[in-house]
Amino acid sequence: MNASRWLVLATFFLLAAGCASQTSRDTGIDKLSPRKAEQALNTGIQRYEDGELKAAQKSLQDALSLGLTFDSDKVAAHKHLAFIYCSSNQERQCRDEFRRAFEIDPGFKLERAEIGHPLWGPVYTGVRAELLSRGKIKP
Repeated sequence: MNASRWLVLATFFLLAAGCASQTSRDTGIDKLSPRKAEQALNTGIQRYEDGELKAAQKSLQDALSLGLTFDSDKVAAHKHLAFIYCSSNQERQCRDEFRRAFEIDPGFKLERAEIGHPLWGPVYTGVRAELLSRGKIKP
């Protein structure tokens, strides 16, 4: 086979590969796009930061229901749900969310500024102390 035929074949295969790649983008198949659960988590956190607590709560619960892949994402969802419940004077639900976060990650810790928050800081500290005294988590 001469050089010009190799060039034609190589061009054909490159064009075919480009078309296949474009087809997968057109059909919405993109292996790098976040899953629905992670999208719901991101939406929930953004809504929380925007002060839309009811909408944030729904998105965070949806994220957990859809099956977040990473434990760190699950902990983040439970932490933000705890913040929402504490902000809404629902202390029992707030405690439950902090407990769920500890169940997933026994080393779960709030940031220094978060621990100092007057609404959820004391609740978190109480749940952590309770779990420490029961031997459920380590210091």
